[in-house]
Order: sequence, then C-alpha cells, then structure tokens
Amino acid sequence: MTAKIQIIVLIFSYFFGLFFYFLNHLNISIIKNKSKIYRSLITILFMYNITLIYLICLYKLNNGKFHIYFLIMIILGFITSLKMSSKMLNLPIFKKFLAKLKK
Repeated sequence: MTAKIQIIVLIFSYFFGLFFYFLNHLNISIIKNKSKIYRSLITILFMYNITLIYLICLYKLNNGKFHIYFLIMIILGFITSLKMSSKMLNLPIFKKFLAKLKK
C-alpha cells in the first residue's frame, strides 16, 4: 500500500469516526424510550451495519487491508466529536432534525 493510499484511508477513518458518533447519537435518541429487547436488537443491527459500511469503504479504498492505526483514527474522530458535540448539536439544523425524528 502506497503512502498516498494510507493517508487517504487515515483521513477517511477519522471522518468515519465523526460520522459514527453522530449516527450513534441519533440511534440513542430514537430508541431511548423503547423496550430493552427492541433497543438491543436495533443496537446490534446498527453496529453490524456500521461495521459493514466501513469494511466496504475500506475495500474500495485499499482492497480491504486493515491496520490498527485505522482503528486509532476512528477512535480519535469519535473522541473529537464527543468534545464538539455540545456545540454541534445545539445548532438549529440538528434540533429540527432530531425533533422530526422523535415524532
């Protein structure tokens, strides 16, 4: 794998961590008041789909080669989103979107 492809995959993994945080927050807000069985089932399906999406994208970018630093970049993106979430989720666009989903 060339250095250019590694840099592209590192950047993609970071942004995928950001994307994963916001989808996770959305998933939690949707299933908050549901039964335990329903929450467990939806969470398992959510994690399966997120993993599958990441692996498909990884396959398209670098033929499916996975390195531990890709996982580190996903975690770093997730933590960055965690730090920025209070600012981002208070934007009117996100509030309207979450209000529509809760209906």
